Amino acid sequence: MQGETLGLVANEGTANVRIVLVSSEAVPFAKTGGLADVVTGLARALYRAGHDVTIILPDHRQFVPSSLTGESTGVALSVWLNDQKVQAWIRKTHLPDSRISVLLIDHPGYFDRQGLYGEGGHDYPDNAERYLFFSRAALEAIAQLDLHPDIIHANDWQTGVIPAVLHEEYSHQPGFERTATVFTIHNMAFQGMFPAEVMRLTNLPSQFFNWQQMEFHGKVNLLKTGISFAHRVTTVSPTYAREITTPEYGYGLEGALSARGEDLVGILNGVDTSEWNPNADHHLPQRYEARSVGRGKPICRAELLHEMKLPRRTEGMLCGMVSRMTDQKGFDLILPAMESLLATGSSFVFLGNGDPVVERKLKNLGEAFPEQFAVRIGYDERLAHRIEAGIDLFLMPSRFEPCGLNQMYSLLYGSPPLVHRVGGLADSVVDTNPETLAAGTANGFAFSDYNVESFIETFHRALATWRDRPTWEKIVQNGMIPDISWNRSASLYAGLYERAIASRCQSNS
Repeated sequence: MQGETLGLVANEGTANVRIVLVSSEAVPFAKTGGLADVVTGLARALYRAGHDVTIILPDHRQFVPSSLTGESTGVALSVWLNDQKVQAWIRKTHLPDSRISVLLIDHPGYFDRQGLYGEGGHDYPDNAERYLFFSRAALEAIAQLDLHPDIIHANDWQTGVIPAVLHEEYSHQPGFERTATVFTIHNMAFQGMFPAEVMRLTNLPSQFFNWQQMEFHGKVNLLKTGISFAHRVTTVSPTYAREITTPEYGYGLEGALSARGEDLVGILNGVDTSEWNPNADHHLPQRYEARSVGRGKPICRAELLHEMKLPRRTEGMLCGMVSRMTDQKGFDLILPAMESLLATGSSFVFLGNGDPVVERKLKNLGEAFPEQFAVRIGYDERLAHRIEAGIDLFLMPSRFEPCGLNQMYSLLYGSPPLVHRVGGLADSVVDTNPETLAAGTANGFAFSDYNVESFIETFHRALATWRDRPTWEKIVQNGMIPDISWNRSASLYAGLYERAIASRCQSNS
């Protein structure tokens, strides 16, 4: 894979670390995107490496499977939001097939809702209050249950206030004497910006509301808060870590990120192979591995075509996409290009939801080209796995992509991805050309200029390679064989944790 992790090398000898991962999502408790997969995958890999791992989540009652609701700890907690004292309870459960503890912050008024962050395309108006409460409740749960963490690893704006509250209120309390914070940015586009009066709900000193710490154009910015106060800041790929220090990708926070210098690190996400592994995937009609992909994949292809009511075609590829249906994911390239791509005889399967305009245009294509184009609006975990296994080529021409997971699932499932060379896509997909084929690194297709012409040209390159079966089989093998599980990424995080703890201890001396 291209791209090196910024400023880190894998640390195989890191001592046991007590880690608390705090997030608004984790599989299978609640999920709207890749954040949930990352938290669970990282937690499992850290635990396998010998670390003590606890996850803290909101008790999103509508989403938590009934088998994982857990039991009450009997511990109640209360936190202050401005002059209001808010009480909640702590429930305890575990990740499935694991001894990793999961603590659920139980407050039905905040979290027993039909959506995680909103409904009907609109955010809940009290999201600031909900997640400021959750962040403080997580810290109070850590204190009351005597977890004594070495690291609190917070994720995205929903937990961005945690490093600031730890710094101001908890850092010298018993059990937190050496606790360091790591804050991970999963997507700069979502920053948690709220009116200035929300500052009162944080219960932090008003002087923190300044352009270097919590204020952004007159608003409270919770992502900026995490960036400013955490001992280390990470994002989900090395290339994205570089990109977000530029105006094009920094969304106005490029200065705050650049100011962190070497404290800002990019670590490429891994794949949770307990969930995504074609040789053990119960969703597939035929399991396979790198050595048997030539036998297993045609069976998966035939079943997918049957399920999506598409005829078998031999002149073109079967291409697929599992994605949010928004322009950020490349649909402003895909839709104008589609009739040209269909003219090659290739077939297409799309799964996802998002922008109603994009959804409608995809449905129209399905009606106009019923023998080549199928779309399923919504999310279906089983079908997502079957698409990855059944297609020839995975489409992921995102305008920007902090890391992306589907391109890595596609590599594992022997479905070379076609991507725009940005963020984690640039770090995981190596374009097929004579040099990369000779080096044995080619595993997909990539383009740099974000326009329809470049996308179409790259598709035609992929089609020509697909017709050259020995070369295609080579790039399939190049994608399937390397270890892209969470193991290496978890080792890099463990090394980063040690540096953050050392930084915290140095600041105490």
